[in-house]
Amino acid sequence: MQIVRVDRTNLNDTVEATLRGMIVDGALAAGERLNEVHLAAGLGVSRTPVREALNRLMAEGAVEARPRLGYFVKPLTLEEFEQLYDIRPLLDPEALRLAGLPPPSHIEALERLNQRIARAKTATARMAFDDEWHLTLIDRCTNRVLVELIQSMMVRTKRYELAWMREAGSAETANYGHAEIIQHLRAGQLSDACVALGENLSCAKPAIAAWLKARKVGERKS
Repeated sequence: MQIVRVDRTNLNDTVEATLRGMIVDGALAAGERLNEVHLAAGLGVSRTPVREALNRLMAEGAVEARPRLGYFVKPLTLEEFEQLYDIRPLLDPEALRLAGLPPPSHIEALERLNQRIARAKTATARMAFDDEWHLTLIDRCTNRVLVELIQSMMVRTKRYELAWMREAGSAETANYGHAEIIQHLRAGQLSDACVALGENLSCAKPAIAAWLKARKVGERKS
């Protein structure tokens, strides 16, 4: 486990963000026990902000508490993945519908981000640019609560996607379908763009589900 020192400004939020990032990128592995003393020492903080961060992450679904054992990174499961992954194909198209057709400058920004995704060298970079692309797509949405829900779901599904890319050696590009969405927006076809967006957000599900099934079989054999 690699620990990084945190900025002491807005300490609680910083500790929470640091631990969340370590869970998402795999530095704190799925199923790993989280020792408050070791985490606090590694981050250079007291146990109080660590405990508060763990409680927040538990409410978020990234951490679980086991009686008499403490906190653990929540394991990756097929059941949770299938429930989580069906949510954004419902939320994002509605956010795009509310955002409406973007101006040409906005579409150009989406195209530039799409090019950055294609040039990204690592899975983490591809995912970061992909998240930025999707948030840029819906940033004119008038329902900010909906956007916040989408951001929350991004965090919860990202650790599945990154673990799949790491362990399965997947090189699948994150921008599959983006060009079609942009094309529909340029043509003024908002409803078609919403449909294409839902398809884009569903395209990786079969591959990740198959990996999780194979992973579970491997765990049973070991």
